Amino acid sequence: MATQTDADTQMIPDDLAARVLASIDPNETIAFLQELVRIPSINPPGDVREAIAVCQRVLAEAGFICETVERDPLMPNLIASFGDGDGPVLCFNAHVDVVPTGEISAWTHPPFAADLADGRVYGRGAGDDKASVTAQVMAGVALARAGIVPRGRLIINEVADEEVGGVQGAAFIVADGLIRADMVIVGEQTENRVCVGEKGSAAQVVTVYGRAAHGALPWEGANAIEGAARIITALQDRLWPRLAERTHEYFHPSSASINMIDGGVKSNVVADRCSFLIDRRLVPGEDPAAAGSEIAAIAEEAIAGIPGLTVTVENPHEVRAATMADPGSTLVKSMLAANARLGLDEHLTGFSMASDGRFFAAAGMPTIIYGPGDPKLAHVPDEWVGVDEVLDATRAYALAAVAILGGS
Repeated sequence: MATQTDADTQMIPDDLAARVLASIDPNETIAFLQELVRIPSINPPGDVREAIAVCQRVLAEAGFICETVERDPLMPNLIASFGDGDGPVLCFNAHVDVVPTGEISAWTHPPFAADLADGRVYGRGAGDDKASVTAQVMAGVALARAGIVPRGRLIINEVADEEVGGVQGAAFIVADGLIRADMVIVGEQTENRVCVGEKGSAAQVVTVYGRAAHGALPWEGANAIEGAARIITALQDRLWPRLAERTHEYFHPSSASINMIDGGVKSNVVADRCSFLIDRRLVPGEDPAAAGSEIAAIAEEAIAGIPGLTVTVENPHEVRAATMADPGSTLVKSMLAANARLGLDEHLTGFSMASDGRFFAAAGMPTIIYGPGDPKLAHVPDEWVGVDEVLDATRAYALAAVAILGGS
């Protein structure tokens, strides 16, 4: 694991660091988070107009040049810019849409009350992802209030639609060339650790085809469910251990998980079809295109010689490689320098979930993931984020911007 050196903390001039940190108001920051959490920007349907308007109001008041862009009127995306120097362009990105609440009775704190209790803000989206939105927006406000004139430009990009794939949000912005940055920091729940990239994804649907027959005469048919069971056992025995050996310095091992299954037509009919979905996650260096063929080879062998059974393996979703920023880059060193100055974790790591960072990285923009909150608390009842975590992230974002953009 790489750690920050004392020398690299000098990337952040003491005078600029003091000015920007003094410009962060803890009470204002947490009140802003609560205001965002109280907006039910659930996706679907994905209406984030009010949440984006709140972010735009605060940044415009601080002097940012703001515009919104959208393909769907319900899903505007904010692009707010500060500074017009000819130096590097740094982009902060996070999302304001949230997942549905699920069963309300499972919540102790109402999901959109933004209760503040025991040093935590509770609510749907408190951590995923409005804590990161808050840290980015209030860090930008702090830079402006501190009177820092950057030699480059800071873009704060708060977006819609991340929770269902990003098509109306970051994917649209990158594809249409609406943002072009030298460096990108994507806000997600990383416990304020610096994630140099995120795992890839290559989900596969395995479908076994058999032959229907009366349930009282099973030998007349070919049972697709039993065939699927053979394949699942073979995958567990042969592929799962192989994946566990595919490790990376910054990531959890390569993995696969069978998360959905469907088969059969009636209780007294031999199943002529059974399919299951494998959530396949990739570490850097793995080829997404090879994931399906690897599974297909095991599946075909598992049912070979069983009359009437065949199998297909197909990709149902986007297939993408893992992303990885250069650990020695200015981007990574700057974020580590911010953590070092604040006494936060200085070990690099990787992000196991998907983020909007994949769109920026695929377009050639060096991208890392960073933000407050525990990823295990995302999408659960009584989601929460710690007040201190949010404030630390706000300070870290501001310091990283100073390290990258410099200024006077």
